[in-house]
This record gives sequence, C-alpha cells and structure tokens, in this order.
Amino acid sequence: MTFPDITQIIDEKSGITLLSRHATALDPYLIVSPADWPALARFLYDEPRLHFDVLNCMTVVDFLETDPGKVAKAGFEPHLEVVYHLMSFSHRHRLVVKILLPRWKDNIVHQLPDVPTVTHIWPAANWHERECYDLGGVRFTGHPDLTRILMADDWLGHPLRKDYEYPLEYQGIRCR
Repeated sequence: MTFPDITQIIDEKSGITLLSRHATALDPYLIVSPADWPALARFLYDEPRLHFDVLNCMTVVDFLETDPGKVAKAGFEPHLEVVYHLMSFSHRHRLVVKILLPRWKDNIVHQLPDVPTVTHIWPAANWHERECYDLGGVRFTGHPDLTRILMADDWLGHPLRKDYEYPLEYQGIRCR
C-alpha cells in the first residue's frame, strides 16, 4: 500500500485531522498533534487494512537554530520532533509519523514537553520512549516506568539536546 493510500484511509475512517503530510520525502511521513497521537496510533494498529503491528524505531530530533538569519533560511523555529517508524508485517507497508514539539513546555527552560505514551499499543515503545526521555528530553505521559535507561539516575540533562553542555566531571571521573 502506498503512502497516499494510507493517508486516504486515515482521512476517511479515523476522524483525525493530520497536521500535514509529506509524500515526496525520502521516507514519506505525516505529522500529527500530540493530542491526536493516541487515537491515531490505536487506529493505525486496529484498522484491518493498515494493521501497523510493529514499532521499528523511535527517536527525538532536536532542531535548534538560534541565529535569526539561519532560522529564516531554514524555515522553522527551534523545536523537537518525535519520529515513529511503523511497519505492518501482514501487509508489508511502512509509515513514518512525526510529532512536532516546542523545545520546552510552555517556553519554560528545563520543563520537558509531553507526548502521550503508546506502550499499551506497541510494547516495544516502553524502551524506545525511555531512551527518548533519557537522551532527548521528552516526557511520555502515562508511561508505566519513565526512568532513565542509558544515563545514570542522577545524571543532569539530556545529552542529545543540541544545547546540552557535558559536565567536566561526573562522580570524580573526568568526562571530557
């Protein structure tokens, strides 16, 4: 099934408004709001013609550009993107879903933005969401155990954020 076929089924049957769709990208993707993500995820899994039964990969991408000239050239303000790569084994089709977030919730520095968990739909999301929380700084509301998975429990910050400053030392060990 092609990307336009998939988005047509979503448009006709889900009742969810997609924010945008990008059919000509190397990996075609659609963008959905964080509020609509749980319903869309459930629909993508349950709809028999789609049945996206596998969450292959999930990541957070930090688009941090603060120079006004470069922001104008790039065409976007600084933001985060949570990217989901889904697949259907039975139908042999794939889909990429993105959720765009502000870098900080309510523009308060160090207040992490929220995305609802999808661990109840794709169990693999459990570790993917923990990794995105740990390294990228996105909180997944409703997650059953949103704790660090790669960094130490007392580590400060989220190392894949582009403005992250690595400490000189951690527990007496030189870091850089």
